[in-house]
Amino acid sequence: MNEAFQKLFAQMMEQSQEMARAFNPALETFTPTGFDKMWPTLSKDMMEAWFGKTWNREGLDAKTRLLVTVAALTVLGAQAEPQMKLTIRHALEAGATKREVAEVIYQMSMFGGVPAMTRALEIAQKVFDETGEDA
Repeated sequence: MNEAFQKLFAQMMEQSQEMARAFNPALETFTPTGFDKMWPTLSKDMMEAWFGKTWNREGLDAKTRLLVTVAALTVLGAQAEPQMKLTIRHALEAGATKREVAEVIYQMSMFGGVPAMTRALEIAQKVFDETGEDA
């Protein structure tokens, strides 16, 4: 593992712990020990592919990547409320406006349907309320 990958892996693990606390406090102490035995290449090859070459590629900034993720979660029916809320929060932190978040969700009604859009907007409104943002 090169130094850049080690730094990236450490950041990914820190973010994972933060997400675990947000999703389910009981997961905070979860450790992936043993995964390397089930998938010997996971810690190097897969993590490099997923987080080194995919998520950190040039071409899209963090705000755009997060808005695309909001779109995908909307089309999936906004079933995963904790993930949707976290992604919307992160998109706002990355510089997206509430209007941009709403527009992305509106646009997805054509692909995921009106019920999916409505559910996603309800979730977005909860985030806006929590962060002091108006819908």
